[in-house]
Amino acid sequence: MSSRKLRIAFIHPDLGIGGAERLVVDAALGLQKLGHSVDLYTSHHDPGHCFEETRDGTLRVHLISSPFPRAIKGKLHVLFSHARQLHLTCHLLSSSMPSYDVYFVDLLPTCIPFLRLGAHTRVLYYCHFPDKLMSGGAYVEGVRPQGSLLKRIYRLPMDAVEEAATRQADTILVNSNFTKSVFKRHFPSIRATPLVVYPGINLDTYQPLEVNQREADILNIITDRPTLLSVNRFESKKNAALAIHSFAELQEKFPGVDSSRKPRLVLAGGYDPRLQDNVKTLQSLLDSAKARSLTYAITTPSTSAVALPSLPSTSSTTDADILFLLNFSTNQRSALLTSSSTLALLYTPTNEHFGIGPVEGMVCGLPVLACDSGGPTESVVDSPAGNRTGWLRRPDPDIWAKALAEIVNLSQQERASLAERAKRRAREKFGMEAMAQDLEQALQQTVALGRVPTPAGIWIIVALLFALLVYFVRLKPSL
Repeated sequence: MSSRKLRIAFIHPDLGIGGAERLVVDAALGLQKLGHSVDLYTSHHDPGHCFEETRDGTLRVHLISSPFPRAIKGKLHVLFSHARQLHLTCHLLSSSMPSYDVYFVDLLPTCIPFLRLGAHTRVLYYCHFPDKLMSGGAYVEGVRPQGSLLKRIYRLPMDAVEEAATRQADTILVNSNFTKSVFKRHFPSIRATPLVVYPGINLDTYQPLEVNQREADILNIITDRPTLLSVNRFESKKNAALAIHSFAELQEKFPGVDSSRKPRLVLAGGYDPRLQDNVKTLQSLLDSAKARSLTYAITTPSTSAVALPSLPSTSSTTDADILFLLNFSTNQRSALLTSSSTLALLYTPTNEHFGIGPVEGMVCGLPVLACDSGGPTESVVDSPAGNRTGWLRRPDPDIWAKALAEIVNLSQQERASLAERAKRRAREKFGMEAMAQDLEQALQQTVALGRVPTPAGIWIIVALLFALLVYFVRLKPSL
């Protein structure tokens, strides 16, 4: 395989804070570290609501602001997503833009046929999960996405466009074998078999931090209280309510667990007030906390440009049963994951496509409790006990509470052994270097296919137009 250094353009709709964005950032960083030239193009990039590497100059980010809104009164998200990406595509195809060896596209495949036809350049598509299966919330095999008849009719052309555009990709990658199997079942017209490239993380960013006593953002969230940590965007499909109810069950049914210090739950994740799902989910979680008689506090880092929601806390950040940390900073994330008081990472989504959260927990040596479906079944080892890096359990609060009691009561030796196994597995299978090398190989193979030829159909149309022109030119003298 040629070691040629490539000019790569990443196309991502919204460079905010989330698992897909983390993957894109780490993929770009890894490829850049291997010597490739990388540019990121997006329709939305808020410096106050993004990963630091996209705003501090580490990565070249090009914001192409779109004239189209994200939605109208919370509706037509998918339609406007397509429109915003097509606007971005027109910019990329303009004569003033640099040329690239290959395009890396994820989340929305709409632009793929236009990039191939307009730029004659190969396209690699990374499928996190088919969008057609996420319109109704969390994916459940055999269950149709929820929604009214009107919504299902609206989704028909959107889903057809997704499958047709995805089919045009020169190379298709997916994030897990679970996603691969779902892809093959639900995109029957696509004959190509996707390749699995697991998301990788930058291990260096998860090293233990020396807490700066003057850094208020760290002191605001770190205590010596036993802490259960959940890291996820505030979306309904992430099912963070499972963490709240499991935590409440743990306190009610196992009151003797670590009774010397009152345990707490930290729910940390990306929050965007522009998205109704985020707003409604946060309110629903606060209602769940109240229903279980749990006190809570809501906070954001001082660097966040997103204002703290006008929702009152019922306790201080140090005394609350639950701490809601919105749009955490990188330092806050690392401090929580590596704090000696953090006892476990809870990963609540079911049928998650991959889920970077369990890997983040493992690389920091934390026991992971996740649902027994989807991507976590590939990243977390539950059995045998001698190889365990976490617990995979059915998403039931009673079952989770029992697992949490087991995790909290681990001896120091058991915890140290599990931490060693978890760190080793994360380094060997899910490091950023491993992902970057797999992506580099896939991109090199894609580029090796050569320049995209003009489709035969286009030449036929040109020939017909030319024949018509000749016909009318010859016909004119006789008129």
